Amino acid sequence: MSKAFTREPDAADDDEDAATGGLVIPAGAKNYMTPQGHAALRSELMQLLDVERPKVVEVVHWAASNGDRSENGDYLYGKKRLREIDRRIRFLTKRLSVAEVVDPSLHEGGDQVFFGATVTYANQDGDERTITIKGVDEADALAGEVSWVSPVARALLKSRVGDEVVLRAPGGDTVLEVVEVRYPRSA
Repeated sequence: MSKAFTREPDAADDDEDAATGGLVIPAGAKNYMTPQGHAALRSELMQLLDVERPKVVEVVHWAASNGDRSENGDYLYGKKRLREIDRRIRFLTKRLSVAEVVDPSLHEGGDQVFFGATVTYANQDGDERTITIKGVDEADALAGEVSWVSPVARALLKSRVGDEVVLRAPGGDTVLEVVEVRYPRSA
């Protein structure tokens, strides 16, 4: 079969997986985001459009005017950086266009786990851990934030303080008990 008829993954697909840590939004699901996460992505998009891209375009224009482009490092690096910026702009634009901003402070005072909750849970050994459930594009595992599509968040969603839930993981099932649920205060 001719190589022309085989489908190879697009570079955009690879970028999307890399940008979200490999977590993808399930088909038909919305891209839930906190107001702070939405503002941060929007700010990054505006920074790229208004500041970084124009600077790189100016450098590439200057480098192109110097003549031979094949050995011009400024030109070659500038073109590469421009492609990276354009790829990130496309990604951010796409993500922001399908984002559904959810304000977790609406559940303040509640004891049920929803998007945006900070949940303290205990495993079978009694070890406690605290996580905050956030959107795919804003979760940061090092800061104790997990995506709402992660296995632990899926197990905890809609449970209440005192409930026991089963976390199904490749290493086996684990029972988790919800100890505390907190939401940010409304502004």
